[in-house]
Amino acid sequence: MTTVEILYRYASAPTELVAAALATTKDVYGIRRLRFNRAACTLCVEYDATRLNAATVTQLVRQAGLDIEEELPLALPIPPPEPVAAT
Repeated sequence: MTTVEILYRYASAPTELVAAALATTKDVYGIRRLRFNRAACTLCVEYDATRLNAATVTQLVRQAGLDIEEELPLALPIPPPEPVAAT
């Protein structure tokens, strides 16, 4: 099993119906956990990458009715090395 997380920013707070639909996505084989951060308007989905891929997870979340604005990186990009001054 390869556990992967994907982070989404959503546009508007999920309604009760959307929250209920998202709860049923945990019944999909391979979805491990859903975590909301209401202050940051994000949803983190933990899934098994040997069973699902990111496109499928995104489709499941959208089908549940969550208005996804964007997928966010989980880690900050590595900055390029600073140039070394010639001596």
